[in-house]
Amino acid sequence: MEPMPRRWWEGPFDVERLAWSAVTAARDAAGELAVARGLDLAIDTTPELVAASFAAVDHLRVDGRAPAAWAELSGFVAARDGWVRLHGNYPHHAAVIRSVLGIEDRAALERESARRDAAEIEERITAAGGIAMAVRTREEWQRHPQSRAMADIPWAEVTDRGERPALGRIGGVSAAGGEVAVGRGPVSPGLLRGVRVLDLTRVIAGPTGSQLLAALGADVLRIDPPHRPEILDQHLSTGMGKRSAAVDLRENSEQVRTLAAGADVVLDGYRPGALAAHGLGTEDLEVLAPTAVLVSLSAWGEIGPWGNRPGFDSIVQAATGIADTCGADGRPGALPVQALDHATGHFLAAQVLTALARSRAATIHLSLLGAARTLLEAPKPPAERAAELAVPLVATTSGALRLDAVPPPLRIDGSTLELPVGVYAASPLAWKDEVS
Repeated sequence: MEPMPRRWWEGPFDVERLAWSAVTAARDAAGELAVARGLDLAIDTTPELVAASFAAVDHLRVDGRAPAAWAELSGFVAARDGWVRLHGNYPHHAAVIRSVLGIEDRAALERESARRDAAEIEERITAAGGIAMAVRTREEWQRHPQSRAMADIPWAEVTDRGERPALGRIGGVSAAGGEVAVGRGPVSPGLLRGVRVLDLTRVIAGPTGSQLLAALGADVLRIDPPHRPEILDQHLSTGMGKRSAAVDLRENSEQVRTLAAGADVVLDGYRPGALAAHGLGTEDLEVLAPTAVLVSLSAWGEIGPWGNRPGFDSIVQAATGIADTCGADGRPGALPVQALDHATGHFLAAQVLTALARSRAATIHLSLLGAARTLLEAPKPPAERAAELAVPLVATTSGALRLDAVPPPLRIDGSTLELPVGVYAASPLAWKDEVS
């Protein structure tokens, strides 16, 4: 067995093991696909790449500017009887917090929250369509109905729907020029050449997985709603190799259904059931794209009382006892990186690559809660001082923007997989090989 890399983060959890296992699962699946396609490639990773990629948005520089990681109303706030974690990075979620609590700024938020119980804040903001979570201990979470409902559900639950057409062998052919290679051949992202990926995911986990697929050569078309655009820095930190389009499914769902019918892979990262209203739910897609690899990504899983509830990495940390365990001096804390998101994204890519390598149509369900449970159940990290690792940045672009960014955490024949980031919402609603 491959030895575990040295420790590079501080904290009470073995985040390194979670990160390394997810990325190496993707590495191994990519290797299996390379063999299936007749490609002789050395695919590997390094602790430096893994560690940096799990903090991709923190390391990103856009024309020299560092992104703002958290909005004013995001983060922990003290309640009368405990703590609450709020997520207000998106304007529509921040608007709910302001409306429910009758506040405008951070100072008013802290004053108003101190007058209310944590459970009340969670319930009222959640009921109004916002994102809030009372900070729970591990023991409290273990007693929670959602924890019990998901106790036996694996991090990735895979249903095999039968055979799909094999991708075909492309051994000795470079993705760039189609030239016959000697030996290992040129470094190129051609492993997924010819694969179409419809990316209906947001925030970090899904886009992280689809970025890796794009970096390996897939045509990844990400679609976002124009009335709720993605935060630009998040798009830039997870968008290498992808194309981006803005589509209102309330008006153009048939166009997206047509795209889905021609896709090899469809990724759904919205709240469970949300896309079913537009004929793009998992059951719809199984009929529409019977040989595609389908992924449904959720925060809490798709059963239990929270089976249709949205969530984010930080919110899952707060619910499950991770934030409480990471805390100090009476205040909750957080993992050193948004590891639930990034690990789930790379584990997602691993599942997709495996299905494609084995020519299987599969429906894959993953959750951030599965990553949290994996972390909580892991042994404690080694008692070592965290090593300071170099940050492997690459220079790329997104239209006129100059980016310094961390590439996806795999290498082919010793080279990283950096690509330009598609300009947000600038791509046509068509597959690349259909664009004249």
